[in-house]
Amino acid sequence: MSARGEFSSRLGFIFAAAGSAVGLGNVWGFPTQVASNGGAAFVLVYIILAFALAYPVLMAELVIGRATRSNMVDALGKITGSPIGRATGIWGFITVSLILAFYALVAGVMMSFCVAAVGDLTGLDGLSNWFTADMSSDTAIYRNIIFCGLFMILTAFIVSGGVKDGIERWSVRLMPALLIIISLLIVYVLTQDGAMEGLKNYLLPDFSKVFKPELLLSAMGQAFFSMSLGVGTMLVYGSYISKTEKLSTLGASVALVDIGVAILAGLLIIPAMYVAAHNGVEIFSDSGELIAGPSLIFAVLPALFDTMGGAGNAIAFAFFALMIIAAVTSSISMLEVPVAYIVESKGVGRKKSVWLIGSAIFAASIVIAFNFEQLFGWVIALTTQYSQPLLGLMLCIFLGWVWKRNNILQELKHGDEQVEHSLFWKIWPWYVRFVCPVIIIFMFYHSL
Repeated sequence: MSARGEFSSRLGFIFAAAGSAVGLGNVWGFPTQVASNGGAAFVLVYIILAFALAYPVLMAELVIGRATRSNMVDALGKITGSPIGRATGIWGFITVSLILAFYALVAGVMMSFCVAAVGDLTGLDGLSNWFTADMSSDTAIYRNIIFCGLFMILTAFIVSGGVKDGIERWSVRLMPALLIIISLLIVYVLTQDGAMEGLKNYLLPDFSKVFKPELLLSAMGQAFFSMSLGVGTMLVYGSYISKTEKLSTLGASVALVDIGVAILAGLLIIPAMYVAAHNGVEIFSDSGELIAGPSLIFAVLPALFDTMGGAGNAIAFAFFALMIIAAVTSSISMLEVPVAYIVESKGVGRKKSVWLIGSAIFAASIVIAFNFEQLFGWVIALTTQYSQPLLGLMLCIFLGWVWKRNNILQELKHGDEQVEHSLFWKIWPWYVRFVCPVIIIFMFYHSL
């Protein structure tokens, strides 16, 4: 066992990496993309693109991480042998910290809605107005900050335990809990009136939309972001994988779990929206699109739970507990990126690093909370629409064009002696070198 820490089991790594990938983007982003992009047609395109674009980039991060056994800054410095690599690592570290700053705010609101559901269950319903105030309203500023702080403390507590006793231990508990809650909620929602119409919308493809540029772009973006690529989370987790593991199958397992959870989330959210419509809740915006994003989670679904009588409070609690688990499994991987750098490059102890970085990110969250209208959307766009694809592009360039091909092969041979005769090795290096950069540049250009 190296002093850096390692995942103690294959399952531990798969749950941790899948947990990193499975976040709020899967649970609210994916279903609403499906709803507004031709139902099952989008699901089909998303699955294809997840394997055509996201899996190759995921593999690039895992290989770089395990070969260098380093944090993102040092890893990219080692494989490029230049300051450009290190600078890209620092850019990734700043990006992931900013993502966590807005993410913790949203996760904090999930926590407050969860507490409100407990209040309603125990008859303290007078409290719930403050807990469930609109996220962007003036009255919600202090609630947002308090619960964001609680969420960051929870995240820091897990990460301070290290790889095996913190990240792995909790991922192995939280991911099965997430799968159980989501499955129980699906079973319940599908028994409600209106659910079958939502199921049809979700499962029957409208093939006329498959080749629409907007659908292809949305599916590509969703595949890329849902696996949390480009910002070093998978690279750092890759650096904690044992040399005896076969990387290509590990990466495929993570991709499959991530796609599976996104599809399960769609099976829950889309029928739930149609149940809400059946119960008189408005689910379409003025433009005729299904309501998406935060409004879906904080307005449409709570309105649905209100129409469900006594069961509604229990369902609301289960749903927001699910959202918190999805958020925590992602936030611990995000915090680990800057923490690994401070611990390894600056020689600061893990616990001290965790609380220093966690406090700095929380300070950024407070700034966003006080300037919500101006900063919230801007930080999201800056990090996920611009910075993440460009970081993904840099990783493809480093792996495809800068790092020696033989070094990559030697790394993959650990755990898989016959890899150079496999289909994976015949396609993947070439694919990351030529195809992925072209797709990412096209996607980025289009998003502008």
